[in-house]
Amino acid sequence: MDRAKVISPAEPQPAWRVELRATFALAWPLILSNLTFALIQATDVVLMGWLGSRQLAAAALGINLTWPLGFFAFGLITAAAPMMATALGAKLRSVRETRRSFRQSLWLCVFATVPLWLLLWNAEAVILALGQQPELARDAALFLRGYMWTMLPWLLFQAMRNFLATVERPGWVLGISAGGVVANAVLAWSLIFGHFRLPALGIFGGGLASSIVWTLLAAALFVVIVTDRQFRRFHLFGFLWRADWPRLGYMLRLGLPIGFAFAFEGAVFGAAAYLMGLIDAASLAAHAVALQIAALTFMVPWGLSQAATVRVGRALGADDRQGMARAGWTAWILGVLFMAAMAVLMWTFPRELISLFLDNIPENARVIELGILFLTVAAAFQIFDGAQVVAAGMLRGLHDTRVPMIFAFIGYWIVGLGVGVWLAFARGWDGVGIWTGLASGLALVATLMLARWILRERLGLTVRR
Repeated sequence: MDRAKVISPAEPQPAWRVELRATFALAWPLILSNLTFALIQATDVVLMGWLGSRQLAAAALGINLTWPLGFFAFGLITAAAPMMATALGAKLRSVRETRRSFRQSLWLCVFATVPLWLLLWNAEAVILALGQQPELARDAALFLRGYMWTMLPWLLFQAMRNFLATVERPGWVLGISAGGVVANAVLAWSLIFGHFRLPALGIFGGGLASSIVWTLLAAALFVVIVTDRQFRRFHLFGFLWRADWPRLGYMLRLGLPIGFAFAFEGAVFGAAAYLMGLIDAASLAAHAVALQIAALTFMVPWGLSQAATVRVGRALGADDRQGMARAGWTAWILGVLFMAAMAVLMWTFPRELISLFLDNIPENARVIELGILFLTVAAAFQIFDGAQVVAAGMLRGLHDTRVPMIFAFIGYWIVGLGVGVWLAFARGWDGVGIWTGLASGLALVATLMLARWILRERLGLTVRR
């Protein structure tokens, strides 16, 4: 009896420690690869800032135009991750089921890219219709003529990345992505300013460099998957032309809500950029810099969210409810703690962070001061942003996507954008009002997502379907 009393309370501790190690082992390569993705965009922002604040503002308009459909497409293929994870957790025809889901995610990459290309090819007319200055619209369209070809290789890379994360072998993604940061920095610098005997293409060169680099990254990851012995047994790329309509249909049912949720989030930040453009070019440039810094910190909870989807999905496949709880809460606590630390950093050193992107010269003085204001507000929503993205990943691991999509719409578009527009234009807060609205929306989404996770048993979400 005494021995039982000693051992029993200690039993949960090893399980939590095992989960912490497993989550960390899966998440850290994903986090670092996410950071490399953000660093590629950050490099473009820095180089555009060297060209001038007008080019920076135009590039921001162009990138933000890609977000709604780009994130929607990314959400569609993200559905493959919990499907593959659940199949591997169930250990029933896991190789075949994983292959079926992966192949259909490649189909969705192609289907989703075509309308995105059509939109971006006509970007100048779209940006003008959104009330932006003709000069900014022209430059943004020029940037997108080079950048738009990024979309397909980027999506294919993400589909392959989902597979490697699901089999808990994300190390290759990190190594290849890190090489992409260096390649993008050198190539973009060369094509924008005309180094290494390459033409000086200006803002167009920055977009073109990203397209070339993402094509190379996707090709490199493809070579790894088809040549590495531990991945060859899945035969992922064989008979790609064969339709699998039942699997594609289920992926769409699961992925469309994820896509819309991602699109709502991406579009609200894109809309914020266009609202900044209605205020003035300085506000738009400052918004681009502050958002880029916030995006860099966001990569950590995003990686934890992806790890949570895999870990929770595997536990769901194994019908391990305690495992689901451990996997979800471990990732969530790590994400919130990290973002709390980043909030302190932004509150303490806003000027130093902004100065990483803009030279401290008289022409940039107003942009820097606005950026400091925006970053101060961004610090306030760091914790909410981390909480909502990890909670969403936890729910995706349970194949729960429809209600979170509704949460995203209400939080981002009704509350976030509504409060932001009211404060910016009715109350005269300008750009600070828009950022305050974004923070309000994130707070609501985080609260709703977490409440749904807590009620998962009562709502019947822990039963494999």
